[in-house]
Amino acid sequence: MSGENVSVATVPVAGPLGRMAARGAVVMMGGQACKILLQFGGIVVLARLLSPADYGLLAMVTAIVGIGEVLRDFGLSSAAVQARSVSPQQRSNLFWINGAIGLLLALVVFAAAPAIASFYAQPLLQPIAEALALSFLLNGLATQYRAQLNRDMRFGRLAAAEVGGQALGLAAGVTLALRGHGHWALVAQQLGQAAATLLLLVATTGWRPGLPRRGAGMGAFLRYGGNLMSTQLVAYASRNIDALIIGQRFGADLLGLYNRAYQLLMLPLNQINAPATTIALPVLSRLAEDRERYARFLLHGQSVMLHLVVAVFAFACAQAEPLIVLVLGSHWAPAVPIFQILAVGGVFQAAAYASYWVFLSKGLAGSNLRFTLSSRLLLIAGIVVGAQWGTQGVATAYAAGILLIWLGGLAWLRDSGAPVGAMFRNGLRVMLAYGLCGLASALASLELAGSLPGRLAVGAAAMVAAFPLLMVLWPAFRVSVVDIVRSRTLLRAP
Repeated sequence: MSGENVSVATVPVAGPLGRMAARGAVVMMGGQACKILLQFGGIVVLARLLSPADYGLLAMVTAIVGIGEVLRDFGLSSAAVQARSVSPQQRSNLFWINGAIGLLLALVVFAAAPAIASFYAQPLLQPIAEALALSFLLNGLATQYRAQLNRDMRFGRLAAAEVGGQALGLAAGVTLALRGHGHWALVAQQLGQAAATLLLLVATTGWRPGLPRRGAGMGAFLRYGGNLMSTQLVAYASRNIDALIIGQRFGADLLGLYNRAYQLLMLPLNQINAPATTIALPVLSRLAEDRERYARFLLHGQSVMLHLVVAVFAFACAQAEPLIVLVLGSHWAPAVPIFQILAVGGVFQAAAYASYWVFLSKGLAGSNLRFTLSSRLLLIAGIVVGAQWGTQGVATAYAAGILLIWLGGLAWLRDSGAPVGAMFRNGLRVMLAYGLCGLASALASLELAGSLPGRLAVGAAAMVAAFPLLMVLWPAFRVSVVDIVRSRTLLRAP
């Protein structure tokens, strides 16, 4: 995608990308660590103040209105990051386009609130949907501020705005929960976070948009964004059809359990994938024509993310019962088997992110759309069939579908120039290694401990003991771990 005569990107195309990526990784991971602590703390506190039904009510609404978040972005934030240049007028036009789409979606969701309540036969949903409509406008106005900070690799400012917004949103939610406002605490949390993040982004960037004008050359942005938005729409439908079916067929209580299990899964996935993609997209886009360096950055980025995500999921899956019961409370125990099944799917999802980076960084938005249409429609069909066996059937179908999407994505990209064979071996090696560590953790805790805290302690010790043993016995795994430790050196290489 090319822009006009003037480029406002503050980062040169041919620059010390490795050092910038390394600094960005440190900053973003630090920010994400803060966000994980805030989000996890919010889950623990709010889960003890609110009921599964409160979460189920919000999940019913967000499963439908959340699709507006995909439409609101219109793929333009990724288009602005991937483009080689963006003129000041194009940047202003992108801001107004995203703002207008956000306003339109807010009005549509507000008007559709009675229909949403009627679909679930739950009158409480109408005021919830009407209130959440405001979030579309707030997030629409924030889109280009966030995209420009990402494009300019100002990751510290971006992390500060997002962490601050999340903290203020959580404070609003906890305040209302303590005052006994039930599900309105969750609504306040979302609106508070959106409003605070927008204000912090405006203050952080110091940028003010000009008036929209014609003739700025917006066609390339809209084509790229349109293809990406269509892809994200299909992906969103496949990610939320499970909640839609469970809410409509089994009610708010079971959906609340499924939703908590799913959110516990997405907590590490989103918090690690978001900063990884934030860094990978601008870096890989600039290296798209340098095959050797592109492959090196891609494989290293995939390894870093997989080691983090798969290690967390392996332990969480092995110790799901003590973790969920001790942290959330015994009334969330029925969510344990659902979480364990979804955690397996989460591992495959993490492995598939590298394929997503290839699609975006090489400008393959159209190809990504065709792949997503074919693969996600199969996933949706599987979930519909899996619903015959209840929430665990839905979770199993979801996990199996994500496995097929990971493998299918690699096959689809075989002629893209990406190192798909190495990407597959990378993923499989990490999954097997941490899978063995998780198995050791589960067996040791069941054999050697009785109480839930005891199982957690023994399981953690067994996993820590299994890790170095595997490094000694498996040279390829040892090399992969050493590469992660030497990240700074690798990223500084020319």
